[in-house]
Amino acid sequence: MVTRDTPWPPGTPCWVDVSTDDIGAARLFYEQLFGWQISEGGPEFGGYASCTKDGRAVAGLAPRMDPSQPVAWSTYLATTDIDAVFEAIPKHGGQVAVAPMEVGDLGRMGFGIDPGGASFGVWQAGTHTGLQLANEPGSLIWEENMSRNWEANKQFYADVFGFAYTDMSNDGFHYAVFSVDGSGGEENSIGGIGEQPADETAPAEWGIYFAVDDADEAVNEVVRLGGNVIKPAWDTPYGRMATVADPGGARFAVMAAAPMPAEES
Repeated sequence: MVTRDTPWPPGTPCWVDVSTDDIGAARLFYEQLFGWQISEGGPEFGGYASCTKDGRAVAGLAPRMDPSQPVAWSTYLATTDIDAVFEAIPKHGGQVAVAPMEVGDLGRMGFGIDPGGASFGVWQAGTHTGLQLANEPGSLIWEENMSRNWEANKQFYADVFGFAYTDMSNDGFHYAVFSVDGSGGEENSIGGIGEQPADETAPAEWGIYFAVDDADEAVNEVVRLGGNVIKPAWDTPYGRMATVADPGGARFAVMAAAPMPAEES
């Protein structure tokens, strides 16, 4: 379990939210799937809904305001100087999609697009410091950037957000885990960055994984609640996972983490 009540270090994936055409349907789906408590915000925040688990912030639900905006989950990277980040984005091969803006006293946000084409949010904390719970069932456990421009994206995130990498590539599959404190190493990783297979039809994206107790049961529950299975559950050295979509079509993954090896006495 990870809990936090202060702003996250710069570069850390610090918040996630989903844009949707039906806040009510999304609310019912995620309340039942993850046991979230969801309170809908007022008109000053466009009906944005805050999701908590055991009283701690875990995600947000956002009404889709623009038809060009995809129905999708978004990842936000932390910063202490959002203006400097948005000056750096175009200098290192990215694009500015939404310039920094104030969100009341909660903080400042903006959106960029990396060289591989994946959209990402940037968050400078005010009173809203981001995720307060992670790595527990019903909360975020992993984030990864997947594109067909792996090398360029690696350099971009290193230059703009200070990512340090540990390469995990094998058998023609390019993938690295990243940290943001300069320590590196798989044990210090907070996310991944990889190259999409040539036959992958999904767009470049920041994919998110939510922790669950049982991946197969979670997939069955997704279907029962009106969602869809994108990729059935499969086993990895890090746990059993599956890719699914909510009733509105927003993709995400569920992951039952492998048990930690017992320490030798």
